[in-house]
Amino acid sequence: MNNFINPNLPTGEVEGAWQKTVKNLSNLTTENKNKFEIIIVGCGLSGSSAAATLAEEGFKIKLLTYHDSPRRAHSVSAQGGINAARSLSDEKNKVVIDQLFKDTLLGGDFRAREASCQRLSELSSSIIDQCVSQGVPFAREYDGTLATRRFGGAVVSRTFYARGQTGQQLLYGAYQSLSRQVNLGNIELITKRDVLDLVIVNDIARGVIARNLINGNLETYKAHCVVLATGGYSNVYYLSTNSLKSNATAIWRAHKRGANFANPSFTQIHPTCIPPGGIYQSKLTLMSESLRNDGRIWLPKKIDSKDDPENIPEHERDYFLERQYPKYGNLVPRDVASRRAREICEKGFGIGFGGKGVYLDLQDSIKKDGLKVIKAKYGNLLEMYERIVGEDPTKVPMKIYPAPHYTMGGLWVDYDLMTTVPGLYAIGECNFSDHGANRLGASALMQGLADGYFVLPYTIGKYLSEDIRTSPISTDSEEFLKAEKESKERNKVLIKNNGSKSSESFHRELGRIVWDYCGMSRNEKGLRVAIDDIKSLKNDFWKNVYVPGDYNSFNPELAKAGRVADFLELGELMMRDALSRNESCGGHFREEYQTSEGEALRDDDNYTFTSAWEFKGDDSNPTLHKEELNFETVQPTQRSYK
Repeated sequence: MNNFINPNLPTGEVEGAWQKTVKNLSNLTTENKNKFEIIIVGCGLSGSSAAATLAEEGFKIKLLTYHDSPRRAHSVSAQGGINAARSLSDEKNKVVIDQLFKDTLLGGDFRAREASCQRLSELSSSIIDQCVSQGVPFAREYDGTLATRRFGGAVVSRTFYARGQTGQQLLYGAYQSLSRQVNLGNIELITKRDVLDLVIVNDIARGVIARNLINGNLETYKAHCVVLATGGYSNVYYLSTNSLKSNATAIWRAHKRGANFANPSFTQIHPTCIPPGGIYQSKLTLMSESLRNDGRIWLPKKIDSKDDPENIPEHERDYFLERQYPKYGNLVPRDVASRRAREICEKGFGIGFGGKGVYLDLQDSIKKDGLKVIKAKYGNLLEMYERIVGEDPTKVPMKIYPAPHYTMGGLWVDYDLMTTVPGLYAIGECNFSDHGANRLGASALMQGLADGYFVLPYTIGKYLSEDIRTSPISTDSEEFLKAEKESKERNKVLIKNNGSKSSESFHRELGRIVWDYCGMSRNEKGLRVAIDDIKSLKNDFWKNVYVPGDYNSFNPELAKAGRVADFLELGELMMRDALSRNESCGGHFREEYQTSEGEALRDDDNYTFTSAWEFKGDDSNPTLHKEELNFETVQPTQRSYK
């Protein structure tokens, strides 16, 4: 099957290709931009930055979010920093861009597009300038220059930060720009709306169906194009670092309306999260990767040690990442650090609840730099840990363990960020675009802002310049009425089911299946078992789920049930994707395909492509399309962080 899809990449060398593309893009006058309406779903960094920029250019924006304010978006949870290739010297600028580009490709285990990685690296410095101009309080050195620190997968320091609140401060900066346009009347901010479906008119995305979360009413919204900026889907695992509200409904509905879903099994497990304290926990807390700059990760050399960590002498400690990866040490990429932590815990050396934990120890850095310096770097993170765990991390080593965090998979988009549905764009974490099989720490914020501030405003203008003669769009059309009816019937089915099990119980069981069979590692036998288990669970859900309340009133349980229904379908696709890729790469670790040292073993001859799955119906298996990945600037090599 030669089922390849075209990403519409620029021709020629990847270096400078984006600048050349921009010069050749069709443009619209401000007067013509005022004629177009754009729906943006999601108000995190990518959505807010895109809305503010497009409105500044003259487009009319409808920004929908299920939050009561954009400041509540999950982007506020990002802690450690934002990567950027930035140099005070013009001569060094090309060097630092090139290094970020190569690290991103290598970190993603050569399963990302060269052109997208290059563009991201080239735009990264402009992101910092944009945010500084908005007043984002980045950390600074004594001389006033911006401070940086290292993150995993890099030997250079290029992560800009605002203590442990980088995502929050970046979002507040974007929110300022957004609020200005709201005040000017260029953005209609529509809060507390849950987007349930995409409306396609003549094969083009023209609107959405949303549920008013206050009164339960379904509402229709029309536009000339739709932008999804709804984040990732790690909550399919049930326990993750994501907000409890994070979901996949908008992108999954778009998928079922024709948008291909790319690399769904490429999920990232973050190595530094607070471990669960019991079996009924519903949320995990991320501790920033930046802590690995000054914290050393270790475990006792004695199996099932119950000794207090401060009483374990140095010679009885195993700094296993430093031992296995002397070059990168504790700052190996996330997928590597997570697998190594799990492996050593499974051998019986783990600490804490269920033996699923390792120590992250700041004592050496405190002795070297002083407590005041460490608190200045990580003060709010240390305080958050103490409030949750009840232990002072400056006196007692932190307990951490890997947990689901980021999703590299998402809706397939071309170089212009458009999905396989014309007029439908996906930006930020909800697309698959820039990270390949593993994301470098501190690159999520970079991608979200690059998409929103600097890429989409150009490419969407190009698309709309060809849509200038579109006649007025009506929400009374057959397509809108049909989509609204389908959403209403789906809600009625859930309400009238009258089962005996909560949607929470189904979500918890799904999370167990996905974590056990498609978490830090996978294998063929387990994936086949998981597909059957999820199918059975899905059938049980539609027979026995109980949703209290009414469908046309305030009902958070109905919203939760709808999300679980989507997660069940997405979970099955994740398993199929992982099963189809007979290799290991980045976060996708197939146990059958590893080196003698336990590292990921890629198969570049057969799997140098992006998987893009097409929905074929509820009762049919999806169709796999492929985007061929070509490497001209950097030739794929076996990753090594030793």
